[in-house]
Amino acid sequence: MSVFDRDELDGLRRGDRALVIFPDFGREESRDSDARLEEAAGLAEAIGIDVVEKKALRLRQMRPATLFGKGQVDRLAVDVRLAEASIAIVDAALTPVQQKNLEDELKVKVIDRTGLILEIFGERAATAEGRLQVELAHLDYQAGRLVRSWTHLERQRGGFGFLGGPGETQIEADRRMIRDRMAKLRKELEQVRRTRTLHRSRRQKAPWPVIALVGYTNAGKSTLFNQMTGGDVMAADLLFATLDPTMREIALPGLDKAILSDTVGFVSDLPTQLVAAFRATLEEVNAADLIVHVRDIAHPDSDAQRLDVEQVLAEIGAGGEGDVPMIEAWNKIDALPQDTHDQICTAADRRDDVVAVSALTGEGVEALRSLMVEQLDRGSAVHDVSLAVSDGENLAWLHRNGKVIKQDVEGDTLEVSVSLSAIDWARFQGRVASQ
Repeated sequence: MSVFDRDELDGLRRGDRALVIFPDFGREESRDSDARLEEAAGLAEAIGIDVVEKKALRLRQMRPATLFGKGQVDRLAVDVRLAEASIAIVDAALTPVQQKNLEDELKVKVIDRTGLILEIFGERAATAEGRLQVELAHLDYQAGRLVRSWTHLERQRGGFGFLGGPGETQIEADRRMIRDRMAKLRKELEQVRRTRTLHRSRRQKAPWPVIALVGYTNAGKSTLFNQMTGGDVMAADLLFATLDPTMREIALPGLDKAILSDTVGFVSDLPTQLVAAFRATLEEVNAADLIVHVRDIAHPDSDAQRLDVEQVLAEIGAGGEGDVPMIEAWNKIDALPQDTHDQICTAADRRDDVVAVSALTGEGVEALRSLMVEQLDRGSAVHDVSLAVSDGENLAWLHRNGKVIKQDVEGDTLEVSVSLSAIDWARFQGRVASQ
């Protein structure tokens, strides 16, 4: 439950008016400042905040006290009053001092990008594991902000309370409480990680591969997931609509079955606290047999978003050279003008690791299924296997998952020559070892 699940908290309600501010340092040539401002507004709207005004402010240098220059802060104070806003959202990471000083100057609550993303995650986490991860990330973030005039720490946990609180009390006791709580959460998450590793180990012995969908938030992963599985995972035009991973069986050409996993969306400047806290969940990606990077190819910042996703994948040790194989699904081609649509499809056809798709209409989805199989079959080799004549179960597995070239009976032994992908050969060896 989030702070917004209550009708009112310290004078703030869902639907409160906010001024969104993007500090433009002019450093990101690959990222459109207007698109970044729209994304920040989308993050705010994702938790029910009414964005009444958006402003991009060009900064020559960062001011340690307030981030912005004195004249800019004065103008922002006027803008806040004219817009009748009760919240100012700064699309950047603020230090605790900058956050407090801006609140003093603007006379409203100030939230930075990290706090905003954490609040969204706090509202959306549906599983016990997700809630543990978000609480750990929040406490890590909040630990450095106990110098503020509101700590929220005497309230029982029912949300994460970035937008208000009761008042500063016993800072040192609060810090000790945070440290103790974080230690307890880490132990619980370590147990989750061990359980997840055990489940993965069992899946490695199963006769089907795991395919993980990754991508920037709102790239259309959940819509594609539903299109391919016939599922009903929440799929909305909303940032971070999916937080907790979901797995379903899918049919692929020539394969008995596969498992498709829908994962949390990434975002630029993803808080380091969340990367650390969600590492157990993200390990699902690292343990997959294939990664499908779903990109919103119609977004003006599609290339920059790709780099953001690849950076997070690199942080968790996935998606690099020699690691889990990865292909791209260029999604939302239905949102493109016809001439651009045709250009994108032509560009995708020229590559052997890309398919242009529309998760909404289904265009290109069958081609994506075929590419998945092609990637999973890469590195196939012929193996000679000896089975007991009575071992019909393993023989059936080889027929389902490989290409049996020949089989001969020699007494009580069945000699089988079978072509298997590297993934399926490892899976078969694990299967036999466990019997």
